Amino acid sequence: MVAAVGLDMAIARSVYHPLNYLYGILSWTSCRLFPCYPQPTEAVKGERGMVVTAHKEASRVGQEILLSGGNAIDAAVGVGYALAVVHPCCGNIGGGGLGVIQPASGEAVFLNFRETAPLAASADMYLDGSGEVKTKLSTQGYLAVGVPGTVAGLDRALSEYGTMNRQQVMAGAIRLAREGFILSPGDVERLQRQTKVFSQQETVAAIFLDGGEAFQVRERLVQEELAETLGAIARSGASVFYQGRIAQAIVQASQENGGILTLEDFTRYRVRQETPLRCFYRGYEVVTAPPPGGGVTVCQMLNVLAGYPLREWGWGSVESLHSFLSAALFAYRDRNQVLGDPDFVEIPVKRLLSQGYAAQIREQIGERALNPQALQMQDMPQGTHTTHYSIVDQFGNAVAVTYTINSLFGAKVMAKDTGFFLNNQMNDFTVKLGEGNQFGLVQGKANQIEPGKQPLSSMSPTIVKKDDQVVLVTGSPGGATIPTTVVQVITNWIDYELDIAAAVNAPRVHYQGLPNWVLTEPFAVEGDGVWRLWEKGYRVIPFVSWGAAESIQVESGGVWGVNDRRRVTGEAMGY
Repeated sequence: MVAAVGLDMAIARSVYHPLNYLYGILSWTSCRLFPCYPQPTEAVKGERGMVVTAHKEASRVGQEILLSGGNAIDAAVGVGYALAVVHPCCGNIGGGGLGVIQPASGEAVFLNFRETAPLAASADMYLDGSGEVKTKLSTQGYLAVGVPGTVAGLDRALSEYGTMNRQQVMAGAIRLAREGFILSPGDVERLQRQTKVFSQQETVAAIFLDGGEAFQVRERLVQEELAETLGAIARSGASVFYQGRIAQAIVQASQENGGILTLEDFTRYRVRQETPLRCFYRGYEVVTAPPPGGGVTVCQMLNVLAGYPLREWGWGSVESLHSFLSAALFAYRDRNQVLGDPDFVEIPVKRLLSQGYAAQIREQIGERALNPQALQMQDMPQGTHTTHYSIVDQFGNAVAVTYTINSLFGAKVMAKDTGFFLNNQMNDFTVKLGEGNQFGLVQGKANQIEPGKQPLSSMSPTIVKKDDQVVLVTGSPGGATIPTTVVQVITNWIDYELDIAAAVNAPRVHYQGLPNWVLTEPFAVEGDGVWRLWEKGYRVIPFVSWGAAESIQVESGGVWGVNDRRRVTGEAMGY
């Protein structure tokens, strides 16, 4: 590193400033402490279709469904269940999610299968008698669990848009659970981080520990209880999960361990099928998740950026970064102040996404960074334990799905004889006005806990179209970083004309106002950019990498898929 600094100074690649080199040293140090950048992944070509997921075994399940004549929705359902087996930290049937489906003909559809608050939930349920937050109640244990929606969502997608039956699309996931799969280094790394937590629960330890010890690379993970659960769903559908033995097992475990879930919570759960959110960017149509999803934040940023010549300025230029950071500042301000569950709060989506409002925002953006406090900014989370997958088939169908159990392995609890982790999605609500959640998120009244309400989400599964044809399918995990990740993939591809692999793998930046730091992946800002941004008032620091924008580009000559290099267990598989 010292030699590199000396060489840089000697050939005067950039104007010398201590901040540039401090940033470089911190980036280098970060990459020594944490795995920063695996080797860039290459785009994979498919002649007819493509599956890209966070785990190669799940991608293979989706590919097999497409090869056997299924469509993208069939494959998406199969992948959703397969990820629950091979990616248990984040893939799930104990959580919820959002999906955008673009049928080969007809209008796009948005499926909202986000978790809901139990009917016994209340705004002060995590506070003690003096009004202080009780530590970990909203993050660990059964009181943190929202009513899961994934099984209902996948069942709805298959019944309305699929061509296969449940037994056919779930066969791969059931096989992986019953016969097991060989653990890769990425799998083991996630499991070993939770060894102590797993050992504290007999039901979990029996599955995810090997004789009380952590699993090792190349060992086989078998999940017989999960295989039985998946088999029951394959035979009976969502009814067994919401009205049968699975619901009963979860409710019993909840009531025995301080939770408030009831059978009525499960029987009352409903998937919401809605019209997706649409906005336009430089002649492209962006189809994404409406509230409570993160699509408003994505579209608001794109509306503001449309007024700037990003291509002329170039990728990574200070001018481009300043416009991006400013757009993000306003979008996250509005997200925190007015967004929530549209069934409970009125959201001015039309005003937020109007061109007039975007112009007003640009008028407030000058040469320097704006003061977040003056904009009444609030802190945002940095969760990463979500997963996204993208699928396109030979018939012209496209699917983007993002789903989550929130924290790594959710609430860290598993009801007896079920085999899957439950979410801790209740922490996504405003636990206490003026106080942050597990990620430091301080939110407003629009996102307060109410019975049957869905918490606000940043998940933004997105499909981009040109001349009414799908050209890009994308999305990402990453909590608050999801909207900025999706926007960067889109602008990298459209404005800076990067190929799809480069658009996904390029270093990222994130800004949300408070905390008032511009987070960058190591070495994301080049040349004299660091000190020039500091001069504008931005506090730029390197941070470990985030997100996994599993993406697909569709063109006349074929379909190109790319697994984000940040997800070493993932893979793109065409056919």
